Amino acid sequence: MPESFRVVTQPTPTPLLSIVVPVYGVEAYLRQCLDSIHADIPCDEMTEVEVVAVDDASPDRCGELLRECAVDHPRLRVLHLDRNVGLGLARNEGLDVATGRYVWFVDSDDWLPAGTIPAVLERLRVDHPDVMMIDHLRVHECGRQEVDASSRLLRATPGVVRLTDRPQLLRVQHTAWNKVVRREFMAELGLRFHPGWYEDIPFSHPLLIGAERISVLNRVCYLYRQGRQGAITSTRSGRHFDAFEQYDRLFAWLRHRYPDGRWQAELFDLMVSHFLVVVGNDDRLHPHLRRDFFRRVAAHYRRYLPSGGYPRPGGVSGLKHRLVGRDSYLAYAALRRAHRLAGRVRGNDVGNPAGGSDSTPGGTAQNRTLVRTHGNGSE
Repeated sequence: MPESFRVVTQPTPTPLLSIVVPVYGVEAYLRQCLDSIHADIPCDEMTEVEVVAVDDASPDRCGELLRECAVDHPRLRVLHLDRNVGLGLARNEGLDVATGRYVWFVDSDDWLPAGTIPAVLERLRVDHPDVMMIDHLRVHECGRQEVDASSRLLRATPGVVRLTDRPQLLRVQHTAWNKVVRREFMAELGLRFHPGWYEDIPFSHPLLIGAERISVLNRVCYLYRQGRQGAITSTRSGRHFDAFEQYDRLFAWLRHRYPDGRWQAELFDLMVSHFLVVVGNDDRLHPHLRRDFFRRVAAHYRRYLPSGGYPRPGGVSGLKHRLVGRDSYLAYAALRRAHRLAGRVRGNDVGNPAGGSDSTPGGTAQNRTLVRTHGNGSE
């Protein structure tokens, strides 16, 4: 444990749920997040929940605000790090001191709607899952709330299932914050967060693949803030290239656990579709980085294309998959320009011409074509 570790408050009973909140550069949102958590803990279940906030050497007043909150909220434990380690490693620091049977990673610029924690605790007691998935709403700065495109995939999940029973759950937004995880199960899988952006990729998918018991709490339990300045989904940066190394980690885990190639086709499809979301998004990549990013996508396509093929999506999305498989950047760029022009003509300039969103990078399983490999490993 690093020398920078410091605990401000220390709970005594062992809780059912630990909520880990990494904190960096969110002075304007931090109180809303923490207040939404503490106001939702039932008075008769205070000992069932602990909150672990990790100050990741935040450059603003977050550290001071956390100290103030710790005075008001006895279930809050605060860790202060003396250097910034990033979101994933900050989560690891909180995980290392969490004592609850279950862990929920909540981002400090988001918040919980009323009634969430009692509903979560009740379902955990009933289902005893390895992973419990929750629904969310996207909340824009103007206050507009939006149902996520992947939310429908959570519907009508009966009781406790395995991923083989409901493979569509793999297409729900691959984030840490929409999953409440049994802490010992996470340790059994050897899962930790890695440094860099897109740290959820090699964490979220293995949870679902390895789980014996998955339950779904079919209610909105999380309010996901959109458009915040500084969020990676709205920041142009070369750090979006971190996604390639994260997918390398995911497929390395998959090969080690399932050398027979199980789940490779599904994850491959999700990977390519996710890359297309990033490469087509002006908010993430500067134009001078787009060609290089596309080339890296094509290289990952060749590296991880399953020997038995994969169910490629139909329509424009499937065309983009084919262009990636052929490493045809010029054709992709022309298609992208045509797509944007068509959007302007319709009076609806498309901000994400790659199709889909981070929540459903693979789209649906409908209208898909099986892609098989040839001798040279390409389409």
